Formats: sequence, structure tokens, C-alpha cells
Amino acid sequence: MIERAHMTANFKLFIVDGKAYIEKYRQSVQSRDMFTLWGILQLLRVYPGRLPDLELIFSCGDLPVIPSKKFRGPNANPPPSFHYCGDEGSLDIVFPDWSFWGWPETNIKPWGSLLQIIKEGNKRTKWEDRVPYAYWKGNPTVARTRMDLLKCNVSDKNDWNTHLYIQNWKQESKHGFKDSNLENQCKHRYKIYIEGNAWSVSEKYILACDSMTLYVRPRYYDFFTRGMEPLQHFWPIRDNSKCTSLKFAVEWGNNHKDKVKAIGEAASNFIQEDLKMDYVYDYMFHVLNEYAKLLKFKPTIPPNAVELCSEKMACPATGTWKKFMVESMVKSPSDELPCTLPPPYDPLALRDLLERKANSTRQVEAWENEYWQSIDKKQ
Repeated sequence: MIERAHMTANFKLFIVDGKAYIEKYRQSVQSRDMFTLWGILQLLRVYPGRLPDLELIFSCGDLPVIPSKKFRGPNANPPPSFHYCGDEGSLDIVFPDWSFWGWPETNIKPWGSLLQIIKEGNKRTKWEDRVPYAYWKGNPTVARTRMDLLKCNVSDKNDWNTHLYIQNWKQESKHGFKDSNLENQCKHRYKIYIEGNAWSVSEKYILACDSMTLYVRPRYYDFFTRGMEPLQHFWPIRDNSKCTSLKFAVEWGNNHKDKVKAIGEAASNFIQEDLKMDYVYDYMFHVLNEYAKLLKFKPTIPPNAVELCSEKMACPATGTWKKFMVESMVKSPSDELPCTLPPPYDPLALRDLLERKANSTRQVEAWENEYWQSIDKKQ
């Protein structure tokens, strides 16, 4: 089953006797594979000797690679592939993305230090003093849904209560990304999250800001967002009618300031507390342990595998790559055991959770319909 996953994989990872080894299949986009492996090495430094022997396949692309429709029935045997996101039509095993240890191509710092910087940035402008519009900045060319979002920008004909900006990565790189500091982007009362080609790493940065996130209905999920709920952590936005949905969200928010502030703060607290690096490592620890329990063979190191270690990766690195590796390097093992893995949801509890989320979204859509119906009557 594992071998069948290599067609879409970037590398195979072996952990044997607490050490990591790799067989590389193909180069990833930018440094995704390098910083993903770096993160796994840091996990071995956090919990030395605690991870079982295992062997896994990892895909570093945008989209999930194991479609569930091809693997149905009791003897389907889908290949287990680790990846950064999943959706209802895929079976990929979801794992933290590379940017938690830094994204040097865009000068985005490792999550451990950036989280504190964004927290400080939240304090610079009181919510009441922030621009009462919805803000988004990104690359629209990666997805049709983002191109559609740009139609909602302020124009001579319409004011959809949005400020939308195109991020030109090539131009920004020439200026050292000085206009792209994430901690300086909490100046609006509302921030928009919208997927790109798949999920977007921007998600955690947007939610960390204590402005309320306007969450355009997503298709994909990463490893932490399924624990978030509409009207508690974010405001749901329709994907098929973005402009009217965004305008209503901002109108509603500016008339219910206390509720909006509470939602923004709840999301920011969720990210600051539940997504700090200690818990990211704990998630990695548990998902690898649970995966290793399923192996029906004893992993061994193949002759062509290369051993990885933090020093071997960091020493030849240069520039921002080296800076981010040093910054995110785990200095000493954890003094504590990993957090306790809670039992899985029973079917009834899971159904209740999903129904509660759906009801919250339906409630927002009902309010939205009433708002636009009242506008139509006035006209």
C-alpha cells in the first residue's frame, strides 16, 4: 500500500531507532520538502526516542492526491499518503505544512516567532479605530474563486465594503517584502480568507489577527480548522455570491460591534493557544504514532536512503533559509509528555457537531436573505 503512493510523492521518510532517513523522488515547489523534513527533525528533538519506527510517503503539492472514489469497499486498500490538506473526496493524511518552520521565498518567519509578532501587532490599533471594511491581499491568479472575489472591490458603481489588493510576489521580493509584513495587516475590522489552488497557508495568519475573519466557504481543510465553528471563530461567506455576502457581513458587523469583536478575539485566542508550536508538535507526534500502529511490517533502512539531521541540513544552508532554520531549531527536549490524545468522536457526537456548524451557517444565510429582501422592497 505504501509503495503504491510513490507515484504522486516527493519523498519517502523512514524513522528507525529515533533517526530519520529519506529517499527523495522528485523536487517540490520551492523549499516545501526541505522545511517539512526540517519540521520532522525538530519533532525528533522535542521528543527524542519517543517516536516508533515507521515508513511513510509524503506529497508536497497543493492538491490532495488520494481520491476516495477510487478506493471503495472493504478490500480497497488506499495508499497512505501524507499531505498538507484534504477534502471530502480524498483520503490524504493531513499534516502541518512547511510554513510552520518558515517560508523563505516569501520572507514569512517561522510560526513560533511570528505568532508573538502578530499578537503584538493586534495591540497597535484598537478594533473601534480600525477601517470598517473587509481586507484581503493575495495572488488572485491561482484560483477562479479568487478572481471572482476581485469583482467585489470598491468601484464607482458599487461599494461592497471591501478593500482588496493584488499581491505581486515578484515585485515584493525586489523590495524585501517590506509591504507584506503580516503583523501590519490587522488595521481593518474584517479580514477575508479565501482558498487558492487548494487550502492556503494564509489561513492561520488571517485568523491570528483579532479582526473578525470572513471565511469564504472552503472546499479543503488542514489539520486544525475542523475544530473551528461559524459564529464562534469566523463569519461564513457564500462562495457563489461573494459580493452581497461580504457587504452584508460588514454591515451586520458594524451594527453589532461587541459580537464581532468577540468572534475575532475567539479566533485569535484559538490560534494563539491551541495552535502554538507545542501543540503542533503534539499533533505531529500523535498522528505519526497512530499511523505507525497500522504498519504490518518492521521498517528498515534501504541502502540508498540518506540520513537526515538538523546540523547536516542547517550548516550548508545560506541566507534566509539558514536564518529560519536556526530560528525554528528546537534547542532542548521537552520536559513534559505530549498532550493526551482524546478519544475519537462517537457517531452521534460527530453528527451533532457537524449539524451545529451547518445550522450556524444557515442562520447567517437567513439573516443575509432578509437583509437583501428588505433592500429590494425599499427600492
